[in-house]
Amino acid sequence: MRRADLCAPLTMPRGPALANRMVLAPLTNQQSHADGTLSDDEYRWLMMRAEGGFGLTFTCAAHVQAIGQGFPGQLGCFSDAHLPGLRRIADGIRARGSVSSLQLHHGGSRAVPGIVGRPVSVSDDAESGARGLTLEEVEQVRDDFIAAARRAEVSGFDGVEVHGAHGYLLTQFLSPELNRRTDRYGGSLENRARLIIEIIDGIRAACRPDFQLGLRLSPERFGLRLLEVRDVAAEVLRTRRIDYLDMSLWNAFGEPVDTALRGKSLMAWFTGLDRGNIPLGAAGKIRSARDAARALELGCDFVLIGRAAILKHDFPKQVRLDPDYASPPLPASPEFLAAEGLGPAFIDYMRTWKGFVS
Repeated sequence: MRRADLCAPLTMPRGPALANRMVLAPLTNQQSHADGTLSDDEYRWLMMRAEGGFGLTFTCAAHVQAIGQGFPGQLGCFSDAHLPGLRRIADGIRARGSVSSLQLHHGGSRAVPGIVGRPVSVSDDAESGARGLTLEEVEQVRDDFIAAARRAEVSGFDGVEVHGAHGYLLTQFLSPELNRRTDRYGGSLENRARLIIEIIDGIRAACRPDFQLGLRLSPERFGLRLLEVRDVAAEVLRTRRIDYLDMSLWNAFGEPVDTALRGKSLMAWFTGLDRGNIPLGAAGKIRSARDAARALELGCDFVLIGRAAILKHDFPKQVRLDPDYASPPLPASPEFLAAEGLGPAFIDYMRTWKGFVS
């Protein structure tokens, strides 16, 4: 796979094309104000990446309900009070030549009890202390995801991504271990995936025809079954409900945790799906130009850059200049990270990643 392929434009089923195949992953950065409004530090972090050449710039996961806050300093999209900051982000990303997307999220049982009180989940959960949502509350979650997408649209974003990964609320619905509901949102895989499908269909109906809509899934951990997640992915691709599928794999080149499914990479379980013109992206340990090119060679249409984008705001420009570009070595100094656009709260958060900050 040539480096030039990473730099080639990517046409999307709806909305603007991406200038290249390198996408800023939606990264937790803990820089928003306590009420979910945008801070100058978070704005600077995102604008440096948009200016650094990413074809698509994601925000961090933005919570659609106050009770769904998954981490301190999280961006909010559950209130019209967030609109000025969201408009500022969307306008800034567009002015820097990148496509914009707001990632929509609910922490579920992984919400922060000290912030939200008692968290909610798909069912009562003794480990986290979360209580199960009533049917009416599930319907409200669905409607609040849709309302958040409308806020993104009126703010000027090119699209949104529904966060169905990493053990948060939508993942909790998908899990046959965590989901013990007996109503239409529990039991069969069709029922457990119903909330995701209703959110996607609701956003599509509520927003303009060219509003981009993506879905992030992760195939393992948090009580998930890889083959079930693959079936959900296959269904949203088959029905053309989404404009791109974002698979968060932790290691894009690794094999499944389930030993019975080894013999091919996690990525291969999804690149082999019939997806027509819907692009597929992967995230997970893509830290160099060669890693990114390899992911495309193995069947992805784009790559999501996380740690490498934290370490170098202009990763795409570095890749264009050097086919052997690799991320700077770790640990990184606080001064280096500050120069790359991380504010004090973000640097403190990165200290929780073993070996990242010197």
